[in-house]
Amino acid sequence: MSTLVPTDAFGAEVLAHLDAQLHSARRLLAAVLAQGQAIRGQEVDAVLDHLAEIQTEMERRGALEQDRARLLTRAGQALGVPAHVVTLEAMGSLLAAGTAAVARERSADLRGMLAEIAREHRANRALMKQELAFLDHLMRQLGAGAQDSGAYAADGMPSAVTTPAYVPAARPTPGGSSTHALDLQA
Repeated sequence: MSTLVPTDAFGAEVLAHLDAQLHSARRLLAAVLAQGQAIRGQEVDAVLDHLAEIQTEMERRGALEQDRARLLTRAGQALGVPAHVVTLEAMGSLLAAGTAAVARERSADLRGMLAEIAREHRANRALMKQELAFLDHLMRQLGAGAQDSGAYAADGMPSAVTTPAYVPAARPTPGGSSTHALDLQA
């Protein structure tokens, strides 16, 4: 083992990093779960609020990834291998036995939590796709009598806008009521 990575100090850094990853993953999972509930409840503002939380947490995770890369580089130097080939098992040889066991446990917890986040995120995407398909269907139904459904063309631009046929303004009748050109209460 190289003296580039002192066992106790490096082990403490690895465990602290895994703890930070776990805390971040918990926050991310909470936001993804809350967003799913907001989607199911059709709470648009809440969906957007949770999206902002997710984006903020993803930015924090970017900093954690830089820390992870730094730890892998140090371990790679100590092991005499490039950072991208360092595994947790190989890194364990640089740690005290108890520290290595705790690191493996936390890493497994992290992998499980990240898998759960991925599942929930896929479910949220499917729910959003379903909601948007329903809205698209409603918009098409609302425009069923018109030539234009209000949809977008393949190039992303609104399809041709049609104007309704000329409808003369209602004229008062002798009794003071007016006739309605459109029945908007239907």
